[in-house]
Amino acid sequence: MAAFIRFADRLSMWAGHAFAWCIVILMAATCYEVFVRYVLRAPTGWAYDIGYMMYGALFLMAGAYTLSRGGHVRGDVLYRRWSPPTQAKVDLALYILFYFPAALALIYSGWIFAAQSWRFKEVSIYSPAGVPVYPMKTLIPVAGALLVLQGVAEIGRCLQCIRDGRWPPRAHDVEELEKQILEQAATGREPGR
Repeated sequence: MAAFIRFADRLSMWAGHAFAWCIVILMAATCYEVFVRYVLRAPTGWAYDIGYMMYGALFLMAGAYTLSRGGHVRGDVLYRRWSPPTQAKVDLALYILFYFPAALALIYSGWIFAAQSWRFKEVSIYSPAGVPVYPMKTLIPVAGALLVLQGVAEIGRCLQCIRDGRWPPRAHDVEELEKQILEQAATGREPGR
């Protein structure tokens, strides 16, 4: 199970890092649009499309990455007071009851949605440029599949925690500045040192 967890975490990390570049593309397109619209008085017909496509791709493909890093929001008023095995049992039940049905529905519905879009070679109706949207709609079932794989890895983590009494370590490739600031306040050190 540990090998599968590492595989799923690496796959989620790869997808998260690859689609993080959407932020750079989104920012460049937005800056370019602002410049040509307000300085040159010549707005583009494609910047809006790039914006919603890049944001949509980033939103869809970052879900499994965020889950692999334990970064999703959780109402932990009670949760954080429980022992790790109790947390794992609750997480396990929630994955089975809610997470997997939703992820599988995303795959099923997304597959139908994407197949129709490909069949009609759908283009954006909100754009004067008529940008093709069917490749982007393909990301819906792909994101669902990544969520299912990462969900199986999370179930593995839950089972390990129930067995061992502690959560297995997670991979960490980025760290929030807030965490560094809190460490600095607690230790009197500068962040990152």
